[in-house]
Amino acid sequence: MKQLFKCILILLFTLKISAQTNTEVYLFSKDIAAKIQKDTLAWKYQMGATDYSISGYYQKAIETWDKNGSAIRKISKEDSLYFNTFKQKHAKNYIINRSKDEKIIIINEAHHNNMHRVFTTSLLQGLYDNGYRFFGLEALADSLINVRKFPVMQSGFYVKEPQMANLLNEALKIGFVLFEYEAAEGKNGKEREIEEAANIAQLVKKNPNSKFLIHCGYDHVIEGTPTNKNWGRAMAGRLKDETNIDPFTIDQVAYTEKGDVKFTSPYVLMANPKKSVIMVNDTGKLFNGGETNDQTDCRIIHPITKYLDDRPNWLLLDGQRKTYTIPKSKIAEYPVLALAYRKNEYEQNGVPADIIEIINKEAKANFILDKGVYRIIIKDKNYNIIQEFDAKIK
Repeated sequence: MKQLFKCILILLFTLKISAQTNTEVYLFSKDIAAKIQKDTLAWKYQMGATDYSISGYYQKAIETWDKNGSAIRKISKEDSLYFNTFKQKHAKNYIINRSKDEKIIIINEAHHNNMHRVFTTSLLQGLYDNGYRFFGLEALADSLINVRKFPVMQSGFYVKEPQMANLLNEALKIGFVLFEYEAAEGKNGKEREIEEAANIAQLVKKNPNSKFLIHCGYDHVIEGTPTNKNWGRAMAGRLKDETNIDPFTIDQVAYTEKGDVKFTSPYVLMANPKKSVIMVNDTGKLFNGGETNDQTDCRIIHPITKYLDDRPNWLLLDGQRKTYTIPKSKIAEYPVLALAYRKNEYEQNGVPADIIEIINKEAKANFILDKGVYRIIIKDKNYNIIQEFDAKIK
């Protein structure tokens, strides 16, 4: 199974990177490109896409992921006719409204795609208002995060990515209890699905009156027939079996733009939504990819990204975040890498809230940040800190 192979490669990459203790985490795009060029491993584009993602280069991340072997998707006339029986519903509003009658919501992500983390962030307040209190993340590996109240660089490999850290920060600020559920190292695919489900089920059984949000990667969200038959059941399906609770499962991966539009699902192009949508027909059935597909309850169709001053528009979280332009007087040379840390988190090995590369004096220099006070760190091409200052986002 291609998706399992990808997950295994990501895990191997994670272990490899974790061992490199004295390397820079956030890189200039030219240095990531040079690493990919020099790399001889078969999965170098997957590794490169992950590097781009962690350092905030969204478009380069999805373009590089395409090189893993993306295929041009086609659908039949029958599939097209079936799809056209569904109507668009605002995904965020639909999920939040439906959450009132659910107990467990499971939503996935592609680990190289920061947009998925931003969309999950957009759900948090509405879900909390509807009684959700526990938030489990496959990416989390930090038993102290609920005490510390913010993630640090050791909180998990993917937590180093700013939008993942922002997701955790927002959840903690709202009042969620975060929990990790990843299986112990050394498990095969089936064993991993079993242990992940068992870890979540244990917490569900201890808190029978609570509601749970689960954020996972790729096919772990499948509650029906997994693509990888060796799994028997994926995490979501096993959780359903263990708890006798039918989770509401949401796939974000299938219908998200690719780096090259020719690889993007025809369903995305047919819908051409302005906002993320879920497709619903007149009987209330949700579109999940096919009339007989039982893998998840629904699939979100995300819009093609638009850019504002070279930044993805979805970073603004519908106006919740603000743009901050770095004063030219603060940049003495080019190129630079600029990182924005929440006040007092930089000194405690926190994760930046945003990162931008500024190539020259004419380039845009805009962070996109929540309200608050930030420590801005400017690094030169050799990764030396050449400027530090505080900025307040109102």
